[in-house]
Amino acid sequence: NYDKLNVRTGHYTPIPSGCSPLRRELAEYVRYGVINLDKPANPSSHEVVAWVRRILRVEKTGHSGTLDPKVTGCLIVCIDRATRLVKSQQGAGKEYVCVLRLHEAIESEKKLAQTLETLTGALFQRPPLISAVKRQLRIRTIHESKLLEFDNDRHLAVFWVACEAGTYMRTMCVHMGLLLGVGGHMQELRRVRSGHMGEEDDIVTMHDVLDAQWMYDNTKDESYLRRVVRPLETLLTTYKRIVVKDSAVNAICYGAKLMIPGLLRYESGIEVNEEVVLMTTKGEAIALGIAQMTTAVMATCDHGVVAKIKRVIMERDTYPRRWGLGPKAQEKKKLIKDGKLDKFGRTTEETPEGWKKDYVDYNREDPAAPVAVAAPVVAATPAPAVKEEEKKRKAPESSDESDSGKKKEKKEKKVKKEKKEKKDKKEKKEKKSKKADSDSE
Repeated sequence: NYDKLNVRTGHYTPIPSGCSPLRRELAEYVRYGVINLDKPANPSSHEVVAWVRRILRVEKTGHSGTLDPKVTGCLIVCIDRATRLVKSQQGAGKEYVCVLRLHEAIESEKKLAQTLETLTGALFQRPPLISAVKRQLRIRTIHESKLLEFDNDRHLAVFWVACEAGTYMRTMCVHMGLLLGVGGHMQELRRVRSGHMGEEDDIVTMHDVLDAQWMYDNTKDESYLRRVVRPLETLLTTYKRIVVKDSAVNAICYGAKLMIPGLLRYESGIEVNEEVVLMTTKGEAIALGIAQMTTAVMATCDHGVVAKIKRVIMERDTYPRRWGLGPKAQEKKKLIKDGKLDKFGRTTEETPEGWKKDYVDYNREDPAAPVAVAAPVVAATPAPAVKEEEKKRKAPESSDESDSGKKKEKKEKKVKKEKKEKKDKKEKKEKKSKKADSDSE
């Protein structure tokens, strides 16, 4: 739906750098990739991520939020450059399917459904006894929940929950048991969605990752590895997009703000301070940014900052440098080369008058504005009481200065004394050693 984006300008010069995320070379494709992994039970999330790093032989891996060792399900593994998106994924909402074991039989399924409905919205939670974080009381939101199955004879219930990141399902099961008056605990748990990537979105197992790498190593068949690893851009489809000119891409990679001249297309409904993704015309993610303008302002404004950079994703110098190529910048470079400006571009005695008059140095502070000369005002002679007060004020100031001078002298004397003592000790030591040598002879 690139054609449905609002067009700021149709005029720009494409640069033959970069390529579509799906057409990257395999090594680069993996470096800018993510895996929607089905975590097996028993190993910890950290172990699983370390195994993936070893299998794919990459430098860095990260994940979208810890799962307990016994828990299975969606674990988004980010590789190399994609690890820059880990923070945004860890804060995304999660969905779980949980098996609850009640300690006794209850009246009816309806009562359980009502209890589940009660535990919706903002809840107080304290992490379980065995947890990797400090056990502080915290508020977590349950967005939606649904009872899927209930077996009163076996005291088992299966329910689905959509919740905020950092919600403890184990604590929620204990709370349900308390509300029902029979007690309960979590029997089993599976994460079915992390952020907007779920079980149905190309989820792969550890065996799939291992087999895909084996196929590439032994048969040079890339297709399996490309199926297992997805481009990092798949994680950013929920963000509103701003398309940037190719000439502005590298400046953004170096941390520059996106200005109006670099804007090509933008999505409707962007608000100020909303998180957006900056992308190239080929569909590559450049950076996550914070919008400084609404869509309406982008359409009408002719200058200003469109977005500040929050997190740069693209490697520097993927696209060539295109800043400092304007007529004014070229003229400035020539003057620096000829020695008519200093190496920082500031004016000197040899700078032409025309340049001094037209050029404004925004880095230099404005010289003080000329002050209008007013008629001289004769000060009234102070009363004797006022004079005495002034004398009193001046006296402590002078005494402070003398005190600081005395302190300095004392300090210097102390340092000299210490040096002398050290010297004497050294001489005594040398004399003793000489005496001992002569005695031994």
